[in-house]
Amino acid sequence: MKILSWNVNGLRSVHRNGYWPRFLKEDPDIFCFQETKADAEQLPDEVRETPGYFSYFASSKMRKGYSGVAIYTKNKPDKVEYGMGIDRFDNEGRLLAAYFGDVVLFNVYFPNGGGGPERLAYKFDFYDAFLEHIEALRKKGHKIIFCGDVNTAHEAIDLARPKENEGNTGFLPEERAWIDEVVNHGYIDTFRLFHPRVEGSYSYWDMKTHARDRNVGWRIDYFFVSTNLRPRLRDAFILPAILGSDHAPVGIDIDL
Repeated sequence: MKILSWNVNGLRSVHRNGYWPRFLKEDPDIFCFQETKADAEQLPDEVRETPGYFSYFASSKMRKGYSGVAIYTKNKPDKVEYGMGIDRFDNEGRLLAAYFGDVVLFNVYFPNGGGGPERLAYKFDFYDAFLEHIEALRKKGHKIIFCGDVNTAHEAIDLARPKENEGNTGFLPEERAWIDEVVNHGYIDTFRLFHPRVEGSYSYWDMKTHARDRNVGWRIDYFFVSTNLRPRLRDAFILPAILGSDHAPVGIDIDL
């Protein structure tokens, strides 16, 4: 089963600029979008109700054209949850959870730490609440997959210019330490499992500086799985040839 995740930086823009058909040619069984920047009713019919897929949307209640996530799946989930049950996080439309038997797939648009100390604190609070949330589910016997734009590069190998960014959000020691904590709790960074020391593999590039042309990027988009799903995992990859956003899709092949 192929599952893809993509921060689209505006789903209507991806469709309007002709990138939607190219993405669908990948024929994923499930795909997850972050930063959709739209309510479901604002989307074109062929995007909102894509043939062959059940689709689910969570959008920001705070302001229009901000944040938002979506899950499209060929197989109907047993249950879909919108958010973590914490208003200050859920109102920004950052999380969807789809249940397939004992497996829970989380699609998450983690906060960016830019914008001052208040937003950085919000990011850390979201991180901690999310880890607590998935750990509670795992202790009940669920297997966990979570994907999305984590907005942090984990190690120096995960960005082109680590030294220059040591003091910038997205590569702060405290942000990276949270990913360490995720790994220590028994979640696997799927890309690094299959490509442990591959350099130059990024999922985000700054558009203003045309960084994609020079591959001056960051790997901030991930698939993590709980260790009890390791036997089902077949591959993990990035699709940099798919355009339409400042991010590239990332994906896994897994038996569900």
